[in-house]
Amino acid sequence: MARHLITSALPYINGIKHLGNMVGSMLPADVYSRYLRQRGHDVLYICATDEHGTPAELAAKDQGLPVDVFCAQAHDAQKAVYDGFALAFDHFGRSSSQQNVEITQHFARRLRENGFIEERAIRQVYSPADGRFLPDRYVEGTCPHCGYDKARGDQCENCTRVLDPTDLIDPRSAISGSTELEVRETKHLFLLQSKLQHEVEEWVARHEEEWPQLAASIARKWLTEGLHDRAITRDLDWGVPVPADTWPDLAAEGKVFYVWFDAPIEYIAATKEWADSAPDGETRDWKSWWYEADDTVRYTEFMAKDNVPFHTVMFPATQLGVREPWKKVDYVKAFNWLTYYGGKFSTSQKRGVFTDQALDILPADYWRYFLIANAPESDDASFTWEHFTATVNKDLADTLGNFVNRVLSFSKKRFGEEVPAGGEPGEAETRLGEEIASLLAEYETQMEALQFRKAATALRALWSAGNSYLEEKAPWLEIKTDQDGAALTLRTAMNLIRLYAVVSEPFIPSTSAAMRQVFSLADDTAVWVSAEEARALTSVPAGTPFTVPPVLFAKLTDDDLDAYKERFGGEPQPA
Repeated sequence: MARHLITSALPYINGIKHLGNMVGSMLPADVYSRYLRQRGHDVLYICATDEHGTPAELAAKDQGLPVDVFCAQAHDAQKAVYDGFALAFDHFGRSSSQQNVEITQHFARRLRENGFIEERAIRQVYSPADGRFLPDRYVEGTCPHCGYDKARGDQCENCTRVLDPTDLIDPRSAISGSTELEVRETKHLFLLQSKLQHEVEEWVARHEEEWPQLAASIARKWLTEGLHDRAITRDLDWGVPVPADTWPDLAAEGKVFYVWFDAPIEYIAATKEWADSAPDGETRDWKSWWYEADDTVRYTEFMAKDNVPFHTVMFPATQLGVREPWKKVDYVKAFNWLTYYGGKFSTSQKRGVFTDQALDILPADYWRYFLIANAPESDDASFTWEHFTATVNKDLADTLGNFVNRVLSFSKKRFGEEVPAGGEPGEAETRLGEEIASLLAEYETQMEALQFRKAATALRALWSAGNSYLEEKAPWLEIKTDQDGAALTLRTAMNLIRLYAVVSEPFIPSTSAAMRQVFSLADDTAVWVSAEEARALTSVPAGTPFTVPPVLFAKLTDDDLDAYKERFGGEPQPA
């Protein structure tokens, strides 16, 4: 089987992330990773907190904490939420790690040796009130492209255009709010992306036909506009230091690498963190996943559309310029935005439902299923409480949960606590087996293609097939005239529950585990269901003890809906 390297966009350290961030990166990466593992592939899913740059410093300042202390606490807080969502990272690292310092500095040295980094004097915003230069997010103002009045000096959150602080209209200090800003000369390192334009174009051309249209179109747009040389250092107290053995003057001034330069390198560094943290007696070869791995590793990245330029153009330029055989991404799964009643979720402006709040309301599987079933793949998608409650009630409570509960409860009542034997499968069971095998093949096809909404549709169809079979056979009536026939129907339905438990695991892992635990099977090692097993539906034989679990999914009421809307708001939000 293939080796699959999976990464998702690194969440910023400055606060708990919202549902839009979850569905645009980490959750689909987890769903895909779980699926691949079930199919027998060797999978490594790597992520980390993005801890450098002004967001970390500003957030630490707001809390009155040293930035390293703030980042350590925030990392643990984010990891706790992701554990709550059952995200099965192989490693969730930190971009402030020593591994990232060493590999980032190595990349910088190699780029300089190859003529792709040079030192330049530039004019930069300086705040006399703060007594310091103001890099990127320390400057706020009005975007010159879209007029958004809360744009940051590195990127406009509204239109996603990358900016320099000097581009902003009516700029102000994010520290003091002072508008008395000056422009002074200072020195920084520049990555000469313009010299790598042709190589990046050739690399993108070899991959873009396979990528989703969203990822390919964004990459092509940036290349058409032309790659510009970009400053890769900043005047900050927190970040990967410029190495003194290569740039002594800049190191003496306390320059650090800009976050967009070191953050993608953290994917590699976090893999080394994973290897370095191996338990005693276990050896992990991190480099085989990243170095000279083009023929042995399939690398898939997950991210929202605002991150696409950094991963399809900027980081590949860095990797190409290093002139070493580091693994580059094979497939970029890009997502549009999930909106909240038509307005943007926003970490910085606390708009929308945040992941810790979501878990405070309902267990993770409610959110996992809803978000993936409505993932913003082809266009932006809108979260509304009305849509959420309707989806939970129809798909999870009624279609899956009710099927499991009524099959097991009725069988226990009429046949006891073991799977009944009944007669031999008939025409209805044969038709059901063929339908299940066909739907399972469709589910596999869509998962392999990373089409998550279509995969959710196929999974939902699998669940619905069980309900249709139950309605057709009506064991509550059948038992009055044909007890063996009713027993067969219930045994077949219980085998469907077992199948659902296995194949639903990427979407709803906790619920899948609960369904598997229903049956006391002596050798429960199945990781997937073959087409033959789907047709036969005999993995749970007669006589197997079973239990009736608690309600899998509680149905949400109008009172619940009103409570959610009162807490979070239910009116369209401004963009």
